[in-house]
Amino acid sequence: MLSEQEQREIAAERAHYEQPQAAAIEALKIVQAHRGWVSDEAVADIAAALDTSTAAIDAVATFYNLIYRQPVGRHVIHVCDSVSCWLMGQPRLLELLRAELGIDLGQTTPDGRFTLLPTVCLGTCDRAPAMLVGRDTHRDLEGVDAQRLATLLAAYE
Repeated sequence: MLSEQEQREIAAERAHYEQPQAAAIEALKIVQAHRGWVSDEAVADIAAALDTSTAAIDAVATFYNLIYRQPVGRHVIHVCDSVSCWLMGQPRLLELLRAELGIDLGQTTPDGRFTLLPTVCLGTCDRAPAMLVGRDTHRDLEGVDAQRLATLLAAYE
């Protein structure tokens, strides 16, 4: 069930649109901001709040790679796997991340601190390879070493 706060925020977003379903992305972001991810139950609750089907909300939720449909760590690391990043050293960056975190793509560290996910493009091809940690984009990582990466990740508690 949506919390009172989530319901208020979704209602406020819904009021901006002629068609309630148009607020789907914002509603998903609201729930995720409160819970860290969007469960099946939350998808159904959002659908009810927006007078649409659960399938319609799920379709939106699964289309956007920044909506998480399963629990994730406190910090999600999106490693760009575009051609530009790949050519500029993304495989090495990914190996360093795997070694530092002790996890593979799609996994979360045992302490719940980080989840490691691939992403198609971060839109910073001129500064490849790149990764997104939460809302922070880190670019020009072709020369990163294990120590620099550890220092960078230490900022995310």
